Amino acid sequence: MSHTHSISEAMTSNPTTVEPGTSAQEAARTMKSEDVGSLPIVEADRLVGIVTDRDIALRIVGEGMGADTPVGQIASKDLVTIDPQQELGEAVRLMAEHQLRRLPVCEEDGKLVGILAQADIAQVGHDELTGEVVQKISQ
Repeated sequence: MSHTHSISEAMTSNPTTVEPGTSAQEAARTMKSEDVGSLPIVEADRLVGIVTDRDIALRIVGEGMGADTPVGQIASKDLVTIDPQQELGEAVRLMAEHQLRRLPVCEEDGKLVGILAQADIAQVGHDELTGEVVQKISQ
């Protein structure tokens, strides 16, 4: 089977982002209004972290941190990213290996250009790839 679509064809371009100093509460509001479960954290267009709804639930609510805590303090910084020219098959492999539902897409210099989600893979018509991702992430 051929996975010849590139990441740039399937990704969501120009995703909504926040800065490291954005409060957890503001990030949560943005997630709700944008209907997303994570937000890339950027500084000068470069990806420096990702904050997820789970980060907010576990760190802010679970650990009793204040809602005004900057997302830079609670975000995932051990980032797995992919180049926009890579093929979807490589994205599926990375998502499965690292148990990720969303993959930031960055240029070589670290500039964030998009986000690739499971749903994006489905939308380009790769049902077998989508099934592969869901199966591997759910293990």
